[in-house]
Amino acid sequence: MSEIRAEILKVDFPKTAAARIIIDAPCEKIFNLLADPRAHASFDGSETITNNISGPLRLFLGAKFSMAMKIKVPYKITNTVVAFDENKKITWSHLMKWTWTYELQDLGDNRTQVTEIFDAHDIPLFASWWLKKTNALAHNPKWMAKSLVRLKAICEA
Repeated sequence: MSEIRAEILKVDFPKTAAARIIIDAPCEKIFNLLADPRAHASFDGSETITNNISGPLRLFLGAKFSMAMKIKVPYKITNTVVAFDENKKITWSHLMKWTWTYELQDLGDNRTQVTEIFDAHDIPLFASWWLKKTNALAHNPKWMAKSLVRLKAICEA
């Protein structure tokens, strides 16, 4: 049996990354997991999220949720949902202004293509410093691919 992997996508914009996977589950099931902030640690491929997550039980446009994280040092970050299209797209951002997006495409037969996108192309100077200091741009594609593989395992179980 071959190892399940997500595809790391080639992107044409600096400070962006993207990965994609096909999940044998309907969009609604996957989106419900993505819209539950308490579930994020269960599929986080970076292993930087702790289980200390607060916010609504289900995200919505404008919703705020916080999570304790550790990248070099422990910290807590508050995210705001900036795009929300039920069963199709969810995006959040925080004070550093980069975004995390999940786009879902229904392929039929209860199969869904899920694309995760990190976008930091238009961020403040201090945020660029943090990305460089943590080497996040180098790590993000691999971490995103791992997250998608974990998301697939959860949704197909």
